[in-house]
Amino acid sequence: MKNFLRILSLIIVFLATTLSSHAAEKVEYLKTDWSFKGLFGKFDRGALQRGYQVYTEVCASCHSMKYLSYRNLAEKGGPEFTEQQAKAIASSFDVTDGPNSDGEMFTRPGKLSDKFVMPYENVKAAQAANGGAYPPDMSVLVKARGGGVDYIYSLLQGYEDPPVGITLDEGVHYNRYMYGNKIKMSNPLSDGLIEYSDGTNATVEQMSKDVTTFLMWTAEPHLETRHQMGFKAIVYLIILTILVYFSMKRIWSRVETEV
Repeated sequence: MKNFLRILSLIIVFLATTLSSHAAEKVEYLKTDWSFKGLFGKFDRGALQRGYQVYTEVCASCHSMKYLSYRNLAEKGGPEFTEQQAKAIASSFDVTDGPNSDGEMFTRPGKLSDKFVMPYENVKAAQAANGGAYPPDMSVLVKARGGGVDYIYSLLQGYEDPPVGITLDEGVHYNRYMYGNKIKMSNPLSDGLIEYSDGTNATVEQMSKDVTTFLMWTAEPHLETRHQMGFKAIVYLIILTILVYFSMKRIWSRVETEV
């Protein structure tokens, strides 16, 4: 009897855990019109440049972009800053280089070929500065999270006061779109937090959309090329199908005539 009750309790716990996880997965994310969605989707250059500004002024103090180089900012298919703008952006950062002829490391202004400067020297330093939590690298964050762009977009706007009965530990915040609804990152955005260089009104919704668009590009920098190749492949297959159809029709017409 005791074994039966033990097994029954384990089953109940398992079902409760499963149902709660499914409930978390079924949270309806906020929706918006993504320019890069669909077969003909393209990145909005203005959104990419604004998104880079949000990343630099808000996110870069904690989150790295270790797979991105400053030259990527000027490449076709991305934010498409001019080469001079990209050089100015790179040179605004100090990069550790060396060793020099004396065997010592030194700092210099960044170059286009440099990777994005890391906010912390190592993982331990990042954890120590963030209460033990490690801010994830944002290079491919969109692909690493279930829900993709909709999840990131919603998460940035999902900070709320916790419902009655829910107690949060110190340094933990409530977010309705976070898995488990608890997140250590404080709300990073607020209306008017930054001043967009193009004059766009920097609302939380606008900044969330722009930085998410930028993160989509960092995760899929060749998305536009892939869309173009996909369209060409579809057109090629349609033409090939038509040619094969008429060729077969002509061949079978001869066979029917001979019979």
